[in-house]
Amino acid sequence: MDVSGSDHERLEVGPDEAGERLDSFLARRDGRFSRNRFKALIKESQVTVGGRTLVEPNYRVKSGDDIAFTVPEPQDATPQPEAIGLNVVFEDADLIVIDKPAGLVVHPAAGNWSGTLVNALLHHCGDSLSGIGGVRRPGIVHRLDKETSGLIVVAKSDPAHRGLAEQFADHGRKGAMRRAYLALVWGAPMPARGVIDAPLERDKNNRLKRAVVKSGGRVAVTRYETVERFPAGTTEPAIAALLRCQLETGRTHQIRVHLAHIGHPLIGDPVYGAGFLTKAETLPAPLGNRVRKFRRQALHAAMLRFEHPLTGEVLTFESPPPARMAGLIDGFRQIGGLGVGTKTSSKPAEC
Repeated sequence: MDVSGSDHERLEVGPDEAGERLDSFLARRDGRFSRNRFKALIKESQVTVGGRTLVEPNYRVKSGDDIAFTVPEPQDATPQPEAIGLNVVFEDADLIVIDKPAGLVVHPAAGNWSGTLVNALLHHCGDSLSGIGGVRRPGIVHRLDKETSGLIVVAKSDPAHRGLAEQFADHGRKGAMRRAYLALVWGAPMPARGVIDAPLERDKNNRLKRAVVKSGGRVAVTRYETVERFPAGTTEPAIAALLRCQLETGRTHQIRVHLAHIGHPLIGDPVYGAGFLTKAETLPAPLGNRVRKFRRQALHAAMLRFEHPLTGEVLTFESPPPARMAGLIDGFRQIGGLGVGTKTSSKPAEC
């Protein structure tokens, strides 16, 4: 069947399938769409049992039930296609991997209804989008903050969307999925490798922020290891460090909040590390000026691994930090020979 048009399908319930929820039965037998998608179709009166329209997704099917359903033609997504350049790392009929630049919002929302990754993908993919949940749109299974750069995978079809969503929900506990980030932080954590297990919830004083809470909240676990400390090879306290972080959960702002929680916020983070900006005054020029001008969190999604939801192939992608973040890291690498503790010149440096 052509999923780009209205599909009509009939299925008969077998004896060993009796008692299963209607939405679960359809998702398992059809294989193209998620249970949530079928749940929506049932509620939209697109499913009949024995010729009778049912709107209860939790209906328990009976042996011999003759079930018919219609999948309406995908509607245009509300976001409009926009010709925005994309760094495409990989693409096939079912998914696309993008190396997202800092400053690009992933999904339209209040304050960013245009100029997003979704707008760009609608233009780039065009008719190759077969419809996610009945709407012709890219399937977002994970997100990066606006000012976080790096790798992101997006589904182009409903089967890919379902398969990727399952992997990201599992966070690699059972499968091949892995995500690793490079984070440039103030100071260096001790021990050099560890696990931050601290639940998160919305900040009670600012709903745009997240905060660590002692009880309640949502489970959040971040693993980190120190890749480099600056200056290197000394017994002096570190000025900064480059960390590699892996997520066991995927909460909003998780890495940013967790690293700030242990006293090592991301350099440049205007939300969770603003109080550390004065440290730039102790850095040698031009590094201090670079730090002051780096007005976004120094966080980059550097590695992404997952199992292709249709072929089963394990795909691994790596991305180096973008030029400005790489330049900042190099600046800290030179710190040992430049001296520390002298106030920097106010003359701006080239970035």
